[in-house]
Amino acid sequence: MASVTSLSDFVQQRLASALSATLPEAADADPLLRRSDRADFQANGILALAKKAKANPRELATQVVARIESDDVIKDIEVSGPGFLNITIGDSAITANLAERYADDTGRLGVPYAEHPGTTVIDYAQPNVAKEMHVGHLRSAVIGDAVVQILEFTGENVVRRHHIGDWGTQFGMLIQYLDEHPHELDHKAAQVTGEEAMSNLDRLYKAARKLFDSDEEFKTRARRRVVDLQAGDPHTLATWQKFVDESKIYFFSVFEKLDMEVRDTDIVGESGYNDMLAETCRLLEESGVAVRSEGALCVFFEDIKGPDGNPVPLIVQKSDGGYGYAATDLSAIRDRVFNLKANSLLYVVDARQSLHFKMVFETARRAGWLGDDVKAFQLAFGTVLGKDGKPFKTREGETVRLVDLLDEAIQRASAVVREKAQDLSEEEIAERGAQVGIGAVKYADLSTSANRDYKFDLDQMVSLNGDTSVYLQYAYARIRSILRKAGDTRPAAHPELALADAERALGLHVDSFAETVAEAAAEYAPHKLAAYLYHLASLYTSFYDKCPVLKAETPEQVENRLFLCDVTARTLHQGMALLGIRTPEKL
Repeated sequence: MASVTSLSDFVQQRLASALSATLPEAADADPLLRRSDRADFQANGILALAKKAKANPRELATQVVARIESDDVIKDIEVSGPGFLNITIGDSAITANLAERYADDTGRLGVPYAEHPGTTVIDYAQPNVAKEMHVGHLRSAVIGDAVVQILEFTGENVVRRHHIGDWGTQFGMLIQYLDEHPHELDHKAAQVTGEEAMSNLDRLYKAARKLFDSDEEFKTRARRRVVDLQAGDPHTLATWQKFVDESKIYFFSVFEKLDMEVRDTDIVGESGYNDMLAETCRLLEESGVAVRSEGALCVFFEDIKGPDGNPVPLIVQKSDGGYGYAATDLSAIRDRVFNLKANSLLYVVDARQSLHFKMVFETARRAGWLGDDVKAFQLAFGTVLGKDGKPFKTREGETVRLVDLLDEAIQRASAVVREKAQDLSEEEIAERGAQVGIGAVKYADLSTSANRDYKFDLDQMVSLNGDTSVYLQYAYARIRSILRKAGDTRPAAHPELALADAERALGLHVDSFAETVAEAAAEYAPHKLAAYLYHLASLYTSFYDKCPVLKAETPEQVENRLFLCDVTARTLHQGMALLGIRTPEKL
């Protein structure tokens, strides 16, 4: 099915045509149309145009209105104040437009694909091998996954990349220790759960670190093993691969709990770019982008200086010949631009890494790897805070394990579901508890602008009241219950019927779903979609309170209100899916 023109787009086009006819030099002007509490829409763009044209804004607005004929869509348009336009949409147009979206059997609700889709590589959910995932890994995973879903829905070709930490000096220590204590990982990976695998690795890491810090001879052997690893020694690589495989079992178990799809082919860690590092350094040095300074290969920036006033460089290669994170990240850019043919590179990374990425992106531009046709953007996110407003820690001051946090969310949510459940089995309560608990954690994150910190408060997250995913899930379940109770009476649109205020408000908001998705995709802003869905659920609650559905006055009105219920439910379901959140049929 073809995309459906939203009512706001239709009105925007009509206003633009009238503006152009009234003031030819305003052919490309934006009428600045927005929703209003004074009418259905208000256009404010005429004031700026009148100032530019040295015309009276109210007179110009009156001339524009004279060129717009009232019809089924624009029922009324009037000039207000110094030149605002207040526009009222006809009831029949609201219902008819929603009916077009409802008839879309693809499930897209008439949302169009982007006109010029490109290829975006999204770098997100970057855990470290041999280390447990903690609360700090939550935001990259949840935000990145939502952006992937939203972009793919608009038709963008999305390449997922999980840049896991699977290389570096600590692996020499781990490999040497395991070589000397082979019984430490003598089980078969397939026989253990993800958490057991990581528990083994965590125990191994602590034992290796303790020996490394206390035994100089072991430290020397461990450092030699790093050289063996970098040189590609087969035995050393095979042991390293064991660590990676064990860690992946754990990663997949955590991502599964988060209800996220992470494919093995999408995991291209730091080690994946090893073969490119020397060439990356050579290209940077030969082009003059990087220079040798005290033996290290560095890139300098005039506007980046340390507290002492001296320039702070990006170190691509250390003085001992080792490669830093910059060499890996720059090699990844080369791969993503020239091999994957990306138009956009998106990094969902902690805001504390902003300076690093600023320098990496600028270096890539100077080298010609990022041009006008390729944009690189860090979607920087803030910190997860405890209720006290400080970085989230355990009572002992330790970093909170992500698995523990998710398990507690599921436990709390299951208690809420059990309290409300009327006809659910224990198995269903457990299933709904997981969907509600994980949804609560994701929504709390996604309803906050990525660059802001937010407080992790499970009591609030699983509340049925306020801006929570449970409130949205409950609204959806309530609608599904009404549709089941309707029996043989089917939803049907009746554009001939007049609409109550609550019906109009709900219908106009549903109609703006496509615009919200497009905005969230263009700005990498899942929080804008979350805000839209919360408003949608709130408007539905108002409609439910004021407009009887199954006990409406006429059979036609019952059908039309069931239709409004169903199109709202479909919009909630699709919108929540784009955020990676389930919508249970019953709660």
